[in-house]
Amino acid sequence: MVEHHAQGGGMRDLLFEPININRLVIKNRFNMPAMHLNMCRDYEVTEQLVDFYIERARGGVGMITVGYATVDELSGGRLHLGAHKDEFIPGLRELAAAISKNNAQSFVQINHPGRYMRSSQIGGRKPIAPSAVASRLTRETPRAISVEEIAQITDRFAQAARRVKTAGFDGVEVLAGTGYLISEFLSPLTNQRTDDYGGSLQNRMRFGLEVLSAVRKAVGDDYPVVFRMNGNDFMPGGNNRLELKAFAKALATASVDAINVNVGWHEARVPQITTAVPRGAFAYLAGGIKASVDIPVMYGHRVHNAATARRLIAEGMCDMVSMGRPLIADPRLPEKAQAGRDGTIVHCVACAQGCFDHLFKKMPVECLCNPKAGHEKECHLTETGDPKRVMVVGGGAAGMSAALSVAECGHAVTLYEKGDRLGGQLHLAGSPPGREEFRELADDLAGQMTVAGIPVNCRRHVDEAFIEAEAPDAVILATGATPLSPPIPGADLPHVVQAWDVLSGKVLTGKRVVIIGGGAVGVETALYLAEKGTLSGDALKFLLVNQAEDPKTLFELATRGTKEVLVIEMIDAIGKDIGQTTRWTMMQDMARMGVALQKNTKALEITTDGVRAERNGEEAEIACDTVVLAAGSIPHNPLQAVLEKKGISCRVVGDANQIGLAFDAVHQGFAAGKWVGQF
Repeated sequence: MVEHHAQGGGMRDLLFEPININRLVIKNRFNMPAMHLNMCRDYEVTEQLVDFYIERARGGVGMITVGYATVDELSGGRLHLGAHKDEFIPGLRELAAAISKNNAQSFVQINHPGRYMRSSQIGGRKPIAPSAVASRLTRETPRAISVEEIAQITDRFAQAARRVKTAGFDGVEVLAGTGYLISEFLSPLTNQRTDDYGGSLQNRMRFGLEVLSAVRKAVGDDYPVVFRMNGNDFMPGGNNRLELKAFAKALATASVDAINVNVGWHEARVPQITTAVPRGAFAYLAGGIKASVDIPVMYGHRVHNAATARRLIAEGMCDMVSMGRPLIADPRLPEKAQAGRDGTIVHCVACAQGCFDHLFKKMPVECLCNPKAGHEKECHLTETGDPKRVMVVGGGAAGMSAALSVAECGHAVTLYEKGDRLGGQLHLAGSPPGREEFRELADDLAGQMTVAGIPVNCRRHVDEAFIEAEAPDAVILATGATPLSPPIPGADLPHVVQAWDVLSGKVLTGKRVVIIGGGAVGVETALYLAEKGTLSGDALKFLLVNQAEDPKTLFELATRGTKEVLVIEMIDAIGKDIGQTTRWTMMQDMARMGVALQKNTKALEITTDGVRAERNGEEAEIACDTVVLAAGSIPHNPLQAVLEKKGISCRVVGDANQIGLAFDAVHQGFAAGKWVGQF
């Protein structure tokens, strides 16, 4: 149990207590866990990857784990970090030295994905697994490996660990969860063997323990070895928390120096990383393992701020916190937390737009909240010798990002917002249940504006006369968008409202609601309305603890509200503009909340009693009390022509330029800083 230590009449910050892993001293309790970044080329370390990790090391994190790194040619694509040949050691050495030079300890995670490897990535060969059980993720059936091959792969783990040590890294981590090869052996779902590696839990643990033994022999007793494993697979028929706790105890009894706890397989239907997952929701799993072992335990799902990290350590749930995406969003998070500047941290909103969604597109990782992420060298802004007077019109994500980058370049910038607060559509995005952190991003960006000393004028309408009076050298237009009103007869009836007005709380809806439009805004509005009348988290806990209702009834009360919601969409897809990482969770939530969906359905007319629609060539009347229009939006850009007429240089960013994601708005705004110095 981590103890509080008094200092000067107060309490020492537990996040900044040193901790040992084997004989290695970590200066604080922050670990940046291994994350696939798509920044390697042909398994080799690149300058982009080195620059990325230098920035995180400079930000004050105690420990950085890179990877995962391959153990053989069947264990990763060419965008992965390579550790399966000696020829990769020089690149690894460069990366280790860069991290060490900037005062962080460095680890490499090594892994074999087993049946999660796609045949297309390995020259058409079949992926391997303990048994020939098809993967829902890859939609392929692997081949079962022989006992001889198991011994070979065990040795490859050991040789990869040897290379990691030779390259100068401070430790090695073995990935033994997430549905990859070691966890495939551990799980009865994917291990149907009848030899010494299958059947009983003891047999299913054998491969992982043999890998640990081989790695330990390769690196020596004094070299830190960490295992990253699941606290629960969340796979029906897989490993539950009790079996995984037994595995953790077996690892600790053997020779592992620390355990890093994560949750779920990639195939699991329990959301693990999206914004709807409460902060630190799965820490109880790490706490259960920590209570069973006497070595350091790390935990890292949805620990996105210093306050959550402090709480989990203070409550004895873990000894260290693993922060991946939070350190992509703000590399200086540890430094700011240590200085007592938590309020200046830019927090990850778990949107996955620039990180996980980019991986599916085989693009390098970027970040909605931090446009410099993945571009650390090229996005370094230098102060100009020719400062300009710059006006930014619009205080949404694009406008604030633009103002911050312009100020960083040394220009005199002032932002004008017609509303009474900064944030724009981020407040709408943060309205549905589980999406509140988009509002936190609005607050974070506004806080950065204050730190940068940028003058902000809210409730200010900017027109031609005002521009003439201010006489700026350049103007950045971030005036956003307006909701689209589709040309449907009856759209002007009093019971027809815009989705934006629903999400902002400006209007009320009746019991029966039809939402016209099944894109992101329509889905968000459906979830927002379906939540009405359901139990809150606090009420649910109270009723459960006091056994006021049985669990089945509580589930129904938590998922079924007071409204009947139907979404109709013209095309054959709902949520087409939602990122792959998030879309499935929102679709699952709508199904659970009883939201009805009709694809290939066109609204022909809105009547006083409902909506007349056509589906598959047949017309039908859909009765409802309220019709919500969620048909998209159009750019709002009334000032560009005025500025061009006056010969004032301008740039249009965000939705004012083209309707896009919040990711696009932030990145376009940031690019405006360089533009000002170029005209």
